[in-house]
Amino acid sequence: MQKEFGDAFASVEDTTFTAKYRAGCHCQAVQYEVSADPVDAKICHCVVCQTLHGAPMQWAAIFHKRHVRITRGIAQLRFYNSARQQYERILPCKVSCAVCGTLIADEGRKMWLAFPSLFDFGRPPQVPASFTPTCHIFYGMRVMDMHDDLPKWSGHKNKSVLL
Repeated sequence: MQKEFGDAFASVEDTTFTAKYRAGCHCQAVQYEVSADPVDAKICHCVVCQTLHGAPMQWAAIFHKRHVRITRGIAQLRFYNSARQQYERILPCKVSCAVCGTLIADEGRKMWLAFPSLFDFGRPPQVPASFTPTCHIFYGMRVMDMHDDLPKWSGHKNKSVLL
């Protein structure tokens, strides 16, 4: 079943995969694991993220797909390509749970942009330092100012103007 989802992801049959972090949607119909720390974390202020998340910004931790494996609910995954406004797995796309509607991640061609609030970091949560955002992107589209020392990019990190 994992193969149907994509060869870029780790397989549930991979005995060398060691879960470092676990995440799931609100109803737990969809669950996944990652075997490494994120390669980066960012806060996105683009209008698409604001609209789809119903929030002024989106916090994402970025993983290589090979470090991600879906352990439950592959059949419950729903995909949405916002550029085409189609519910299809056309990358890049938003991934959500078809049962509870929780937005789970943004899936890129090689990367998985996970939403850290879905990870089990214990109670009270002890968010690892590797999940700390390193920058703001699409900051020119912000709906509120952020008063922190993080770099604020007009578009993607290192590929746009630093504001």
